[in-house]
Amino acid sequence: MSEFWLISAPGDKENLQALERMNMVTSKSNLSHNTKFAIPDFKVGTLDSLVGLSDELGKLDTFAESLIRRMAQTVVEVMEDARGKVQENLLANGGLKEKMKCLKIDLTSFVTHFEWDMAKYPAKQPLVNVVDTLAKQLAQIESDLKARTAAYNTLKMNLENLEKKSNGNLFTRTLSDIVSKEDFVLDSEYLVTLLVIVPKPNYAQWQKTYESLSDMVVPRSTKLITEDKEGGLFTVTLFRKVIDDFKTKAKENKFTVREFCYDEKEIKREREEMTRLLSDKKQQYGPLLRWLKVNFSEAFIAWVHIKALRVFVESVLRYGLPVNFQAVLLQPHKKSSTKRLREVLNSVFRHLDEVAAASILDASVEIPGLQLNNQDYFPYVYFHIDLSLLD
Repeated sequence: MSEFWLISAPGDKENLQALERMNMVTSKSNLSHNTKFAIPDFKVGTLDSLVGLSDELGKLDTFAESLIRRMAQTVVEVMEDARGKVQENLLANGGLKEKMKCLKIDLTSFVTHFEWDMAKYPAKQPLVNVVDTLAKQLAQIESDLKARTAAYNTLKMNLENLEKKSNGNLFTRTLSDIVSKEDFVLDSEYLVTLLVIVPKPNYAQWQKTYESLSDMVVPRSTKLITEDKEGGLFTVTLFRKVIDDFKTKAKENKFTVREFCYDEKEIKREREEMTRLLSDKKQQYGPLLRWLKVNFSEAFIAWVHIKALRVFVESVLRYGLPVNFQAVLLQPHKKSSTKRLREVLNSVFRHLDEVAAASILDASVEIPGLQLNNQDYFPYVYFHIDLSLLD
């Protein structure tokens, strides 16, 4: 599973023994894989500041997760036909030990081997400064993401609109890539070439009747230029002064005159626009994908650091001073085992908060002083990490 439970319990003898019991039960019952989650010793500050940080970190956590999910989805959209290779672009490189920074670190490995980045987020700074650094970093990534994807999506939309014009039926599609100069009588004071859409079942009727649909139609002037599954596009040359009469008679016979004026400059402009857009998209693809890979990694690493901060802050608020707690990362083995795993945790740590433990068993019990839904509150500190970013 790509789901993790990040929990903490006080680091005294009784609770370290409780953690050992938890490890034994979960291992024996094959419920989860458990690893220690290392969190540095931060500057605690005042209780008021921790309460404020708790709220701020909750919002930042939600924002960071939303951002990395949007970035993951953007990678999917940018890669289009290569969607099978999306996952290999969603990595957390540069987040582990220096010697491993050149390796491709998958998200699960990063979380299970998490180490606080002291260079980027110095633990000796006040906590509020660390949180501010993370918030500014994520805000900048989101700002850049919006700007880059807006430019790319505008380009993509313009290209799709042109491609739709090229792929529509004979009534709507552009004709610049179909017709040629030789298909028309040009620069004539008296003659004009029209394009007529004829349903496939009516081809024979067209050949028999087009010359007599109106006066002044040039004999043997029709030619099939192209066709789709419904019909064909034919040329016909006639005198300009009978255009309206010819259109009326054609309509009566289920032939449709397609409004079109051959303009070499306009046709050339359309072709050049398509070539330019394809070239621009190709040029933007590589740099955008590289930016997404690098900054997805940065945002993901920041998100896991935020989880670590939340565990620290909530553990101090819950368990008090001096700072003494043990954080553990649990990876449930399968979805069906999560209920049993929760029961084990609640049983092992029930002594930490009898009211909270009781409320989990009885949804009607309210926890005094807490505005949380009781499903979000447990006797131990708990945070959820879900790496299913593409679901």
